Amino acid sequence: MRVHKLTIAALAVAAGLSLTACQGDSDNADGQSTGSSNSSSSSNSGKDTDGKSADGENTAVSGGGSDGASEGGSGSGKGSGKGSGTDSETAKCLTDHLEITAADGTVGGDQEETVVVGFKNAGAKDCLLTGYAGVDLKTNYGRVSAERTGQEADPVVLKSGEDVFFGVTYPKNDSGGSGVRVEGLVVTPPNETKSVTLDWPGKASLPVTEDGSGTPVRVGPIGSAGQGG
Repeated sequence: MRVHKLTIAALAVAAGLSLTACQGDSDNADGQSTGSSNSSSSSNSGKDTDGKSADGENTAVSGGGSDGASEGGSGSGKGSGKGSGTDSETAKCLTDHLEITAADGTVGGDQEETVVVGFKNAGAKDCLLTGYAGVDLKTNYGRVSAERTGQEADPVVLKSGEDVFFGVTYPKNDSGGSGVRVEGLVVTPPNETKSVTLDWPGKASLPVTEDGSGTPVRVGPIGSAGQGG
């Protein structure tokens, strides 16, 4: 049986993940759905596939995956335009208090495609974001977990009503084939276990190669992108 390798990050099937994203809703770690604010809710529904293609062939991928509840990166104590440092009294930003959006942020001439994800503090108090968000792409082959870029992740104090952005990069599908179809974007704020599923605003598919070579899906730290790119 022929084995195909995707030129993207490791494909974690839904059964192996700690996150379960529901249609357009925020997901608790215990599987219960709540109405967290989400201005780009996904219209996709149903369970992820079990990692098999339509003709029954198993698929294989290379790279690493996310750990569900994304850990905060090591910060230098600097803000990113959203506050002048951190405050020990500032609570972490909760998924329920964030408006999470996603938009195409690709600039002409870029070798990779980019989606920009935004967190807006919809709560009444300032809150703290540190590190990387968890990002998974829902595809017709299962989940693809974004790798961290490794950039320094400074803590960001997000004031009430303000927003901050980070980038998700992925390879262009220049293979000439249909590739791997992207069906949704699952985002988990740093140090949270509750996720939201958004409509995918980027290109419709990712490339597939047989040798597993190519560029993985990557996520930058909080504050690594401006609005719209």
